[in-house]
Amino acid sequence: MIDWDVAVNTGVRLVRPGPQVDLADARQAVAQLRELSTVAAGHVRDFTGMNPLEPTGPAVVVDRPGWIRANVDGFRTVIEPVLEQMGADRLGNGGTAAALTSAVGSRITGVQLGAVLAYLAGKVLGQYELFLPPDPDGTLPTGRLTLVAPNIVNTERELDVDPHDFRLWVCLHEETHRMQFTATPWLRDHVQELMRELLLSTEMDAGDLITRLRAAGEAVADAVRGGEGNLLTAIQTPEQIEIMDRVTAVMSLAEGHGDYVMDAVGPGVVPSVERIRARFQKRREAVNPLDRLLRQLLGMDMKMRQYEEGAAFVREAVAQVGMAEFNKVWTSRETLPTIAEIRNPSAWVNRVVRPAAITE
Repeated sequence: MIDWDVAVNTGVRLVRPGPQVDLADARQAVAQLRELSTVAAGHVRDFTGMNPLEPTGPAVVVDRPGWIRANVDGFRTVIEPVLEQMGADRLGNGGTAAALTSAVGSRITGVQLGAVLAYLAGKVLGQYELFLPPDPDGTLPTGRLTLVAPNIVNTERELDVDPHDFRLWVCLHEETHRMQFTATPWLRDHVQELMRELLLSTEMDAGDLITRLRAAGEAVADAVRGGEGNLLTAIQTPEQIEIMDRVTAVMSLAEGHGDYVMDAVGPGVVPSVERIRARFQKRREAVNPLDRLLRQLLGMDMKMRQYEEGAAFVREAVAQVGMAEFNKVWTSRETLPTIAEIRNPSAWVNRVVRPAAITE
């Protein structure tokens, strides 16, 4: 099991402080981000033709420790039921020794999770939190849009761009994610089932463990040498790789759709969008060697490829069939693209939008 309190405490203790901002500017940034998230939601709705099926409202604005706490809550909501099932299946009646081993292991895992979240907490600008603890009253939305104010302020300063424009630009991307999941309620359950399937596929014997640990070590060495190795793929079984392909396809669609909408809407509502995009892209590419190594090992470079491949998929599919027909992608699990179709949009178009073309 994972000691969630240890994860939170470790993350909050290790996370770097945000930029120095006086109280008045901090309050202004928070108020503006909330306002712009609502403005962005309208732009996204008008452009995509999608409509939320549950109440939304302004984004929740947090600091870095707040982001860590929210993500631990999300992990706990998704992972804890699976871990309990795995523990019941595998620990059995192992007695005091097994319980002690489990407790020590949980604290180590909590420290590891907290350390990773502390690193990521300084990078993330915002996210749509899919998995929140259940609302006892059943009145709150099942997901939440969160913006990390210190990171947004720090990034706009580093890029030397207009704060209002940059904040709206960020909100366009994140509000697109909220629209994806609030207009398509089945998608949240689909992602959760994929995560559950991935977690439950981790059964291994001692030989498997040694092999995968060796692969993880080789991935670290490869990354240090400047190769493509990362820990996420190094420790996966063939079954997990197949599941991860499905996860990657969904996330590439979501991230690429967010980037596509942000860039398509941006020129009409964000005056300095070209300057922002150019400087933001340059910043993505110009990371220091240690940062690059950590990003690669944690799979963040893989996420960047998801942005690029997903955006290319959406651009080409929309160019072929238009936005209204493209929106068939949100109809069901069967209409989502596979990882092969992400890289070949015409195949998705022929399967989902123009199936008759296959037999002609």
